[in-house]
Amino acid sequence: MTRYFVYDVFTKTPFGGNQLAVIPDATALRDADLQDIAREFNYSETTFVYPASDPAHTAKVRIFTPTMEIPFAGHPIIGTALALRDEGHQGDMTLELGIGPIPCRFNEDAAAFTTSAPLERIAEPDVSLVAKSLGLPIDAIDMSAHAPLQASLGLPFVITALRHDDDLAACSTSIDAIKEGANRYPAGLDFALYAYVRSGETINARMFAPLDNIPEDPATGSAAATLAALLTEIAGSPRSLTIHQGVSMGRPSVISAETTTSPAQVTISGSAIRTMQGELLT
Repeated sequence: MTRYFVYDVFTKTPFGGNQLAVIPDATALRDADLQDIAREFNYSETTFVYPASDPAHTAKVRIFTPTMEIPFAGHPIIGTALALRDEGHQGDMTLELGIGPIPCRFNEDAAAFTTSAPLERIAEPDVSLVAKSLGLPIDAIDMSAHAPLQASLGLPFVITALRHDDDLAACSTSIDAIKEGANRYPAGLDFALYAYVRSGETINARMFAPLDNIPEDPATGSAAATLAALLTEIAGSPRSLTIHQGVSMGRPSVISAETTTSPAQVTISGSAIRTMQGELLT
């Protein structure tokens, strides 16, 4: 039998944060079954852990959404690292992902990972289409720091600043508009939208990727990393952000994002708690 764990990530409270299924030893599973298993859990991501290719590393981790395998995502790294630590791994670790090795470290009940991936500016989507996709009037979008930008540190998101928390709360996605966005601006995710409101170093955010079977995500570490890199690039100085997400879903999450400029790096950190465990019967 193959064991699995369920972690709530970017929270210290059970049934908050973002759910993650972790298969701590996936070596007995058929490759063809991995997508079906991820679809069965139906969380935003499921991770499958294998022996590392490089003996200097800790493990190889494959990440699946309900619809596809992806090379990088934030809460799966945090949750998988803490799961491996809970299973007895001692000290810091390096996880092999699709984008390459990611170093992870620990501080009590929290884990952190650092990425040096460069910020990729993919496209500047039409502002009216972004507003329509979010179900908002165009004047709800805050253009003072940047226009909506499709950007990536490993996964692409349409990063969109909004003027007020009321605008963030009012988001109601339009599937037809998002389909148009996916056709006009194709990327690894189908026009995934990351909307945020900033007050100093505090961010309130929501993420929508309905075409990838994620109507809304309660915590998105990869998008938080991309936003942190973007704001650092705009300011030309390091950022220290606290990002709140999932509040509207009843699954509040807290993500910490720290950046440096020389070298350009983003560190994402957060807690996670195991809530369920069991065995796959197939």
